[in-house]
Amino acid sequence: MNRVILIGRLARDPEMRTTSSGIAMTRFTLAVSRPFNSQDGKDATDFISCVVWRRQAENVAKYCTKGSQVAIEGRIQTGSYDAQDGTKRYTTDVVCDNVTFLGSRSSSNSGYTPDEPSQMDATDIPTTDVSEDPFKDFGDEIALSDDDLPF
Repeated sequence: MNRVILIGRLARDPEMRTTSSGIAMTRFTLAVSRPFNSQDGKDATDFISCVVWRRQAENVAKYCTKGSQVAIEGRIQTGSYDAQDGTKRYTTDVVCDNVTFLGSRSSSNSGYTPDEPSQMDATDIPTTDVSEDPFKDFGDEIALSDDDLPF
């Protein structure tokens, strides 16, 4: 099974390109902190190359910048190519099936981000009166026994 789930921040702005057939492809590098420090006591971070395709590629390029926090789901894909100097280069990428935007890099961005308190006024929140029985208009009670259950 080849599945990857990562949460991290973009190490630089994403780069979107379009194939000759018009399919959008965006590359970005995800900085993922390790749960432990290195031997010298510094935070350890991995920089992971990621690729996303089609509509999600357009959304990542449009809404994410360096420092944006995202969660990705996908698979690891390896490949190789011949460089211009004649050497063979090997690549490892995470091909993303799903990218979820989690937050922004700072609270100085305009608009709502999950890192900031909500800018909604308390009067903007819809409320429901639950003092009455919410199921009163659903009809008569139905009696069930264990024999009625399929499991």
